[in-house]
Amino acid sequence: MVDAATGVELTHLASLYHDDVMDEATLRRGVASANAVYDNSTAILVGDLLFGRASEIIAGLGAEAVRIQAQTFVRLCAGQIQDDRQAPGDTEPMAYYLQVLADKTGVLIATAARYGAMFSGCTDEQVETLREYGELIGIVFQLSDDILDVTSEADDSGKTPGTDLREGVATLPVLYARADDSPANARLRELLAEPLTDDTLHAEALELLRAHPAIEQARAHTLRLADQAADLARRLPAGDARDALEALPLSVAQRSA
Repeated sequence: MVDAATGVELTHLASLYHDDVMDEATLRRGVASANAVYDNSTAILVGDLLFGRASEIIAGLGAEAVRIQAQTFVRLCAGQIQDDRQAPGDTEPMAYYLQVLADKTGVLIATAARYGAMFSGCTDEQVETLREYGELIGIVFQLSDDILDVTSEADDSGKTPGTDLREGVATLPVLYARADDSPANARLRELLAEPLTDDTLHAEALELLRAHPAIEQARAHTLRLADQAADLARRLPAGDARDALEALPLSVAQRSA
C-alpha cells in the first residue's frame, strides 16, 4: 500500500511541475515554483523523471496496477489538453467541462482510492465503489477551486483571483452566468464572451460575477456531487474509515463557501 501511495503522489507531483510550466506560474504552495527557480526545460525533465520513477514503483505491484497507472496517465494528459480548449460546437459545454475535471483531476484521486481498496483486500464491488467515490472527490475539489478563483481575495499561495476569467476559461460559475439571458445580465454575458486581458474589464467582470446567482448555483451543483460521493461511502462497512470517507466530500465542497 505504501508503494501504491508513493506512485500516486509522485504522479501528482510530476503533473504539478508540468502544470506550472503550462501556466507560467511563479509560485507553488507559497514558494517559488521549479520553473521559476530553474527554467522550463528543467522543470519538464524533473516532471518526466518523477513520472518514470512512479511507473517503476508501480511496476512492482503487478500487471493490473501498471495498466491502471497507464490509463490514469493517459486521462491526466487528455484532460489537460482539453482544458486548454473550448468545448467543440457540437458538445454541451457543461458536460464537456465536467468531463475535463474528471480527467485532469478526478482520475488521480480515483486511482488513489482504487489502489487503497485493491491492496487492502477489499471486494471487487468495494474497489469499484471507491474508484467512483475518488473520481467524484476530485471533481468536487476542482469545482470548489474554480469557485474560489472567483470569490477569494489575493493571497500568498500563488493563486490570483479571476485567473480563469483572464484566460477565458469557462468554469462552472461562468457557464451558469452565460446561461442567464435576462436583460440585467447582458453586460456580464458580453464580458464573458472573450478572455479578459484588460485590467479594467477584468475587474468589472469579476465584480459582476461575484454578485451573480451563478456563484450560488455553482456551489449547489458542487454540493450535489459531494452528496453523491457521501452516498457511495455509505455502501462500505460501518466504522471509523467509512465515517471519515463520508465526511470528506462535504468538507472539500465547503472550501468554496
